[in-house]
Amino acid sequence: MGLEEKLPSGFLLTTVEQVAGWARKSSVWPATFGLACCAIEMMATGDPRHDFSRWGMERASATPRQADLMIVAGRVSQKMAPVLRQIYDQMTEPKWVIAMGVCASSGGMFNNYAIVQGVDHIVPVDIYLPGCPPRPEMLLDAILKLHDKIQNTKLGPQRKKQIVELEEAKRRQLPLLGQGTV
Repeated sequence: MGLEEKLPSGFLLTTVEQVAGWARKSSVWPATFGLACCAIEMMATGDPRHDFSRWGMERASATPRQADLMIVAGRVSQKMAPVLRQIYDQMTEPKWVIAMGVCASSGGMFNNYAIVQGVDHIVPVDIYLPGCPPRPEMLLDAILKLHDKIQNTKLGPQRKKQIVELEEAKRRQLPLLGQGTV
């Protein structure tokens, strides 16, 4: 007969995954990657009115080695894409990405050869934030949704299994060439 049988369910005891998830979500350090007008709104999120330090994001990092969240704000040119990927590769694991604005999400109104049509062609994106440009309140909402995702992320072998399952689900959603109607 242990302590967990004497206390009500979920009163004091928790799992290691829940504690690790809480610690991770409470100390997310963003690497800001502001490329266009969305960057102004991203900077406004750090002002006293919106203050994303309330959610453990005290330090917006200019160095990728000390960051675990990349906020891509604005359009990504073909010339900037390798730089973006290099910064993403230098970030610590686990890492997350928010595509802020319609240009980062899908290329926006810039449907030409010079602009990448969605940052998800370069790095895996966790949260897509629509708008042109999205307001700071919308970025805070996206960050809180990312916190929920971080809180519920599995650890160890369960995490690898969860990633494989999510990739398979995404692959099934994508239309493949040569299948179905054209």
